[in-house]
This record gives sequence, structure tokens and C-alpha cells, in this order.
Amino acid sequence: MTLQPAPKQPGDSGGEQGAKHPRALYGGKGARRITVHDIAAAKERGEKWPMLTAYDAMTASVFDEAGIPVLLVGDSMGNCHLGYETTVPVTMDEMALLSAAVVRGTKRALVVGDLPFGSYQEGPVQALRSATRLVKESGVGAVKLEGGERSLPQTRALVQSGIPVMSHLGLTPQSVNTMGYRVQGRADEDAHRLLRDAKAAQDAGAFAVVLELVPAELAAEVTRSLHIPTVGIGAGPDTDAQVLVWTDMTGMTGGRVPRFTRQYADLRRTLGDAAQAFAEDVAGGAFPAEEHTFH
Repeated sequence: MTLQPAPKQPGDSGGEQGAKHPRALYGGKGARRITVHDIAAAKERGEKWPMLTAYDAMTASVFDEAGIPVLLVGDSMGNCHLGYETTVPVTMDEMALLSAAVVRGTKRALVVGDLPFGSYQEGPVQALRSATRLVKESGVGAVKLEGGERSLPQTRALVQSGIPVMSHLGLTPQSVNTMGYRVQGRADEDAHRLLRDAKAAQDAGAFAVVLELVPAELAAEVTRSLHIPTVGIGAGPDTDAQVLVWTDMTGMTGGRVPRFTRQYADLRRTLGDAAQAFAEDVAGGAFPAEEHTFH
């Protein structure tokens, strides 16, 4: 199924004020939310675009104002927001709560909600129930689910019910207990399987495919083979889009970060310095001062 760009309505600027192209996804100030039709149009014109994760309204509003066109409420919230060791324990209640917060904090970005482990593996009926909850209760514009061939019935059921689906191939963190954290698709057989899965996800109606920890050459081949966009994370420079976990991207994550992550700030140190300065002012009697006091 090929998604066609939505017809432009009078007075609807959508994502049509980007700096590099009048309809660019990144940097626009449109009056409506970005949709999967806009994503399809970006693929047609060869535009690369950024995606970040978000888990709360305040952070989401910052990214939305920065022009990030797609925000993923990822089950990565388990690792970097909720204190779990992996994404596996994340529940639908947690996903629904945080997805709703991200939607409330944004005006333009397409918000994609992850279906967490155990919320769709039973089959299409369970997947539809879970996805419908995120759409109805949280207000997301699309959902993401992991897996290739094993998730195709779920993808078809959601798309046929009117719920846009982003597929996720390569390293699928919900399967960490079986595959571990390692690059996927290096062996010829695995590469052929991943390419088949990507094409099958496209045929099932997915509007985009995330490729995580995939060799750059394979990711480039998948990108050339699909008419829907690919979103890379540790998949080289030739995918249509790139996504990073925001806490990795901003230096909030403590300890070792993935090789494919570039840190654009050191917010962990900035916040730590601010907290220490506040504590020292309180301990030393410098805060609150006269200008912070009511009489």
C-alpha cells in the first residue's frame, strides 16, 4: 500500500515552512500535526528527517518547538525514565500515561507510541486492543511494534482498522533475552531475512520501518528497496531518517552509551552542577535571599 500525500486544504500550512524545502518536515511551523501522509511525501522528495524519543510533556514541548517532526514514546522509557534494566517490564498503563503526556506537550509533531512487550504478541486481537487504547486514550497518531514475519498479522489488523503502524526490525530490544544486544543481519541468511521482513512489513501496510543495529550496507539496500521510509538507529547514514533516545543524545544517560550515539550536550553535568549550587546556597544561607522573600 503506497501512502499518498494528503491534499492541501486552504489555509493549511502543515509542515510547509521548512528552511530547505517549502514542505520540509524539519523546522516547519505548520498549523496542523504532521501525519503519515507527510512522512510518505518526504520519502518521495528524498528528504531526511530526525526523530527523537520523548516521555513527558515538558521535554516533548522543547523538541516540538525545535521542529522535530516525529516523537517516539518508546518503551526505552523503561531503561532511561522508569529505572528498569530493560524495556521488557514496561506496561500498557505506563505507556498510555506517558504517551498522553507527550501528546499534550506537542502541537505539530507526529507522536508514535510503542506497543510494549506482552501487549501484542498474542495476536491481532490483542494488538488491536492495545493500539486502540493508545489512539483513543493517549491521542497518538501511530503505533510502533517490533518484529518482522511474526508481527505481520498484527500489522495488517491495525492498518485495516485505521491505525498507522511503524515496524521495527534488526535489534528488537523486547527480544533481548533471546538475541542479546548485538548487530543484526551480518550473516547472508540473516540479511536476506531482514530484507524480506522489511518488504513484508511494507506490504502489510506499515508506513515506516525502524532499522536498529544493522550494518550500513544492508540498511542502505533496505532503504533503496522500499517505497516507505526507513528510520535508522545504529544503521549508518543512508536511511531516510535517524532516531536517537533523547537521554543518550543530550548526555543525560550515565555510564556507557551506545557507539552509534552522538552526544550533543552534557545535561547530566549541567543538572548536577545546578543541584550542587542550589544545595550549597541553602546550606550556606545564601538562598533564599531578600529578592526571593515576601513581606
